Amino acid sequence: MIDPPLKPGQAHQGKLMRRGIYLLPNLFTTGALFAGFYAIVQAMNGRFEHAAAAVFIAMVLDGLDGRVARLTRTQSAFGAEYDSLSDMVSFGVAPALVIYSFALKGMGKLGWIAAFIYCAGAALRLARFNTMLEVQDKRWFQGLPSPAAAALIAGLVWVAVDNHFAGATLRWPAWTFTALAGLAMVSNLRFYSGKDINLRKSVPFMFIVLIALGFTLISVDPPIVLFAIFLGYGLSGYVYGLVRLYRGWRDRGLPKTE
Repeated sequence: MIDPPLKPGQAHQGKLMRRGIYLLPNLFTTGALFAGFYAIVQAMNGRFEHAAAAVFIAMVLDGLDGRVARLTRTQSAFGAEYDSLSDMVSFGVAPALVIYSFALKGMGKLGWIAAFIYCAGAALRLARFNTMLEVQDKRWFQGLPSPAAAALIAGLVWVAVDNHFAGATLRWPAWTFTALAGLAMVSNLRFYSGKDINLRKSVPFMFIVLIALGFTLISVDPPIVLFAIFLGYGLSGYVYGLVRLYRGWRDRGLPKTE
C-alpha cells in the first residue's frame, strides 16, 4: 500500500521532528516558564515574597534566552513561539494572580477586573509584538514590555511584604497600579529596548565598574532598588512621549523658510 503524499505543513512538521530543537536557548525559556509557574503556586500558598522573587528570576531568564540564541545563532521559529507562550504565563498570568491574591481579592469584582485588565494587556502586548516584529524600530518597544510590567507588579508586592504592609491596606493603590500597568502595555508609548547594544564589542573599563556598583546597590535593599529601577523605566516612556509631543509643537510653530 502506498502512503498518501504529505501536505506542506505535515512535511515541515516532519522535518522539525527529525531535526529537533536547540537546547540552550529553550533551556532558559523553560526556566522562565517554571519560575512563572512557581510564582503562581507560591501566591496561592500565601508566600508572596517568594512569588515576587520568582517573577524577577523569570524576567532575568527571559532576557537571557533571546541573547543566547542570537549569540550562538540558534534562533528558530519554535523558540520564538515557545518564548511567547512562556512570557504569557510568567509576565501575564503570574503577576495578575500574585497581585490579586495579595491585595485585590477582598475587592470582589473590582479586584479581578483590574487583574484581568493586566492579563489581557499582556496578551495583547505579546500578540502585537509578534505581528510587528519585522516592521518596528528595533531600538524601541511600542508599549511597556510585559517583563517590565511584571517587575512593577512583583516589585510592589515585594516592597509591601518586606516593609510589613498588609495587602488589604494597599487595595486601591494596587488596583490603580495594576490597571495602569495593563493599559501601558497596549499604549503607543515608546520604551528603550536596548537591542542596539552589541555584546560582542569591547567596552570601557568604567562600564564594568558601573555594573559592579549597580549589583552592590541592588544588594543593599533588593525590593526597593529593583522597584525603583523599573518604576523609572515605566515612567521613561511617558517622559519620552512628552518630549516628542513638545518637539512636534515646537516644529509646527517654527516659521517656514523659503
